[in-house]
Order: sequence, then C-alpha cells, then structure tokens
Amino acid sequence: MKAYADAYQPDRSLQGKLRRRVVRLVHRRPLAMAPERPMISFSFDDAPATAAHTGAQLLEARGARGTYFVCGGLAGQDVPMGRCAEAADYRKLAEAGHEIACHTFSHLDCGQASADAADGEAARNTAEFARWGLPAPTTFAYPYGDVAAGPKRALGSRFSVLRALHPGLIELGADLNQAPAVGIEGPEGEARARDWMGRALRARAWLILYTHDVRDDPSPWGCTPQALTRLIDEALAAGFELATVSDAARRLGVC
Repeated sequence: MKAYADAYQPDRSLQGKLRRRVVRLVHRRPLAMAPERPMISFSFDDAPATAAHTGAQLLEARGARGTYFVCGGLAGQDVPMGRCAEAADYRKLAEAGHEIACHTFSHLDCGQASADAADGEAARNTAEFARWGLPAPTTFAYPYGDVAAGPKRALGSRFSVLRALHPGLIELGADLNQAPAVGIEGPEGEARARDWMGRALRARAWLILYTHDVRDDPSPWGCTPQALTRLIDEALAAGFELATVSDAARRLGVC
C-alpha cells in the first residue's frame, strides 16, 4: 500500500492554482462532431486486480466493455486501491475486447512534470505494452487528473483523447486534450454518476465515468460491485450506447 500515493503532494501554491486555470485554455483540441445519441464509457484508473476481474465480469455479463488506464510500472504492485493487475490480466482483458489505455509508466504527475518527462513516460508505457503483447494505446488519462501546458501539448500529439478528472460532458467543442470525466468513488459516487447520466441523456452527450478498485469494501477511490452493476444496468435501460473510450472517439470521427 505504500506506493505512489504516499509520496504524492499536489501543488497547492498560488502558481499551481493559476496553472490549473490557464491550462484549460491552451493547447485545446475541440471535438468537431456532436454525438448523435448519448454514449457512456466505464473506465478504471491504475487497473487494480479487482477492476480487471470483477469490473470486467460485470461489464461482459451485459455485453459491454471498459477502458483500463494502466501504468506499466505498477503491474503487480500494491497501491492504495489494492494490488494492481499483471500483464497476463491485461492480455486477457484485451482479448475479451476491453481497451488497455495509457496512464504514465510510473503514475507520474503531469501537472508537475516537464513535457519531455511526460512524453518519455508515455513512450515507456507504450513500449511496456508491446512487451506484454498488447497494441499501442490510443487514449490516455492524466494521473491525479492534473496537467501542465507542456505535457498537454506533447501528449496531445500522441493520443486521440486525453482524459482529466474535472466533471463534465463531452459534446461539441469539448477539449479532447483535457476531456472531463465523473468519478464513481466515495459515499456519493453512485449518486454523482447518476446525476451526470441524467445530464448526458438530456444533452445527448458522451459521459466518461471512472473508478479504481471494485470490491465490497472499496478504497476511497473505488466503488462496490453493486454500485457498478446498478449504473451499468441503468445506462443500458436509459438507452445509452456503451463504448470504450477509443471506440466512442472513433464514432465521433476522432483519429
């Protein structure tokens, strides 16, 4: 349990707060095609083993697939959300049709990193995926949800979608280099996700949901299998198109 999160300290300085405001305005890549119908993507950050096993089983039982944002350097390691899955687990997920997408190799904070460091970590992660026998990832999620201008510019040339953590919908004009997402985490996570699902339905927008572990006693960053099941079932009943992040991006003409 004593991995990256124990050493991580967010930049709470005035400069850091200003950077977070300014970076939303620069190196933007607006979505050019509005979704024709509401879409939803279920994603799992860091890919703990419980997400790779329980989360995948819940999606597959309903004919859906998820997106797993994986750090190659954390495979098989203990993190605050439990033990991460391993290469064999990720291969099994990919063979079942799930998307294995990119975090940074070591869970590097892109908000406090240089462009070269962030780009190098993405390249190293891609190389690790190749060593595992997986295809090169096409989508990315910023660890901790933070990014500075340099990494945003550099990584924007590598990936079709770069997902952040600020809540929102992906609709016409949304920034694909800092795409919003809504967390299914903590005591209010399920209700929060359900609220944003309602907004996505009304706007005919794309919503990305994320969590980490999926277990009966989840970490503060995870959810229970029961909560995930209810949200998947409600999304299907409401008429959402369930798609991985990369599949949704392709349907919107994002290369």
